[in-house]
Amino acid sequence: MQLAFHGATTINASLEADISNSREAGYSALEIWTEKLDVYLERYTVNDLKTLLERHSIAPKTLNSIESIAFRGAEFSSLLERCEALCQIAKVIGSPAIAVIPSFKPELQTSWKSIVDEHVKVLRELSSVAKPHGIKLAFEFIGSAWYSVRTPRGAMEIIERAACDNVGLVFDIAHFAIGGGRLEEIDTLEPNLIYGFHLDDVEDTAREAYLDSMRCLPGHGIAPVQDICARLKNIGYDGGCAIELFRPDYWQQDPLSVAKKARAAALEVLTPFFNVS
Repeated sequence: MQLAFHGATTINASLEADISNSREAGYSALEIWTEKLDVYLERYTVNDLKTLLERHSIAPKTLNSIESIAFRGAEFSSLLERCEALCQIAKVIGSPAIAVIPSFKPELQTSWKSIVDEHVKVLRELSSVAKPHGIKLAFEFIGSAWYSVRTPRGAMEIIERAACDNVGLVFDIAHFAIGGGRLEEIDTLEPNLIYGFHLDDVEDTAREAYLDSMRCLPGHGIAPVQDICARLKNIGYDGGCAIELFRPDYWQQDPLSVAKKARAAALEVLTPFFNVS
């Protein structure tokens, strides 16, 4: 299993710093936060980024992310343009996938059928943009109560209905823990359809109160991290893993120190189950 750092974990650091800190902290890969990517490309070129990654021997993993892909109305054309632009970047630098995020529920009474139908339609359109570039779309369920797709089962229903050979799942532990998913859902997943695994944990809080700022280092919270890893191992998953933490406390600390602490915590959790590189 290749362990990647995730740029949201040190959100105040630049993309250049994420790349150099990832190498110094012992990672072999980086999941790129697209807001940092946009800032970087205001001054440099995509080829400059490719060279920088190669110089530090850091593999670019998923570009994260295109947000709120569904129920966009007239705004959807700009989302397609964003997808095209990110696919072109991903192809040049060697990133295999772009994360795509479900939308908020447009209205409380919106039916599940409407949510599925809309996300299926949108994923098929995004897939048609990404496929000519050889880029995958990694669909991530979001556990927060105001999102429309909150569990692996829900995400997989949409992915299977979309039936695109470049659309798969991102499994995020924090979102699983607070979204109402059941551990047994992991046993039904096809490992080849898991395009990403976000390693994190969550404070002891009511599901209704959860915010991304309540994430913490894996093994430091209440999520069933060990059980999740065991079940992923049992279904044959051995793809990439990125440690992704949105905790403002960590953002205020030295980014290199955070990267090192995150890697140490990740290794402690992962190594009983996976061969980590």
